[in-house]
Amino acid sequence: MIKDNQKYFNRMHVVIDAVVIIISYLAAWLLKFVGPFSGDAVRSLSFEWYMTALFGIVPVYLILYYAFNLYTPKRVQGRRLEFSNIVKANTVGLLLLIGGIYVLLKEINFSRDMLFYFYFINMCLEELVRMAIRYLLRDIRKRGLNQKHILLVGYSKAAEGYIDRILENPQWGYQIRGILDDNVEAGTTYRGIKVLGRIANLMVILPENRLDEIAITLGLSEYYRLQEIVAMCEKSGVHTKFIPDYNNIIPTKPYTEDLLGLPVINIRYVPLTNTFNAVVKRLMDIFGSLVAIILFSPVMLFAVIMIKLTSPGPLIYKQERVGLHNHTFMMYKFRSMEVQSKESEKKAWTVKNDPRVTGIGKLMRRTSIDELPQLFNILKGDMSLVGPRPERPFFVEKFREEIPRYMVKHQVRPGLTGWAQVNGYRGNTSIRKRIEYDLYYIENWSIGLDIKIILLTFLKGFINKNAY
Repeated sequence: MIKDNQKYFNRMHVVIDAVVIIISYLAAWLLKFVGPFSGDAVRSLSFEWYMTALFGIVPVYLILYYAFNLYTPKRVQGRRLEFSNIVKANTVGLLLLIGGIYVLLKEINFSRDMLFYFYFINMCLEELVRMAIRYLLRDIRKRGLNQKHILLVGYSKAAEGYIDRILENPQWGYQIRGILDDNVEAGTTYRGIKVLGRIANLMVILPENRLDEIAITLGLSEYYRLQEIVAMCEKSGVHTKFIPDYNNIIPTKPYTEDLLGLPVINIRYVPLTNTFNAVVKRLMDIFGSLVAIILFSPVMLFAVIMIKLTSPGPLIYKQERVGLHNHTFMMYKFRSMEVQSKESEKKAWTVKNDPRVTGIGKLMRRTSIDELPQLFNILKGDMSLVGPRPERPFFVEKFREEIPRYMVKHQVRPGLTGWAQVNGYRGNTSIRKRIEYDLYYIENWSIGLDIKIILLTFLKGFINKNAY
């Protein structure tokens, strides 16, 4: 039933896309030759000629949408990935149109403006339509319709994690029928999902053909049975997937290499270990820090004057921090506290209403002005514009023993701002949650993510309510 519904849905989706392409094309023609942007547009070609081109444009675009995975199920497909595929498909479509019209047909009178209007209108309408379909499907699935029925094979942490995510996202439209396991007693439940019996019961359950998917969620100690269970599942023709129980070892997506046919799974994929990526990020840091130093020079001058007028001592406060590959460096900040001995400052957090913080220091901490000298750390190469925030050696030694995977953050340069900070984890907040966000950043780094974090830093402001 699910497969039939999916085929019907895909056919309807193709029809909707064809209509959207036609509407976008007509809108582009009207905008160019009739609407407010028409100006002195000359119609060298007839309306009928332009419309005839649709007989080639529509099928080409539908093929491109299929090639760029725009007809895959939307249960757990991300919106950003889908929009990215829309942009890619339309960009390739535009290039094919330009090549076909001006190179193959040599029709130089075809409006170039109209093609670009069509490009942008079609992308926007396709995204709006897909958003509407996505919300409609989620609403239908929340009401218990259009469901996929799944059986889990193996009771493990992976099974519990999978159940947690399915139950927390009813819009995905998954129904877990139960669990089969040889080591847990039948009738045992986890969040309402029962252990139905032993794995051998697959031989009875699969021929009934009432399942849409089998999810193999064996514990690590039972991986020796994987080949046997996969063989049983594949005989039935039911779609089978494997959810590995190594979350405590490989917490997010692994990086797989092909070593002459032998799959090699790296424990963690760090894009910035790639030389090209590292060079691009470093160039961005140099350019960005220079621009920021120029832009914020009046603010830094004001801070220097106020520190000098209100408190005796040095203008710049230098503190040892742990950076890339566990190497230490001296991080610069505007001094916001009274001068104190190194021993007394080394092991103490700043607390709310801390008497050591000066009057101007409170303002600088609250508005993050005290962090601006770190732009020179970035220029030197100690830090990056974006990355996990660096910590003092004493706390690094403390957290490396208390928090799993804490030291992974030192595989990249520390940053002036970061993914954890723009998500609210600054100052006196959970270190564990901060590390989760830092790990996500490290494993999913891209130029786009860096730009997004920088923009969010400005949009959300520099005010830190947790800075004391």
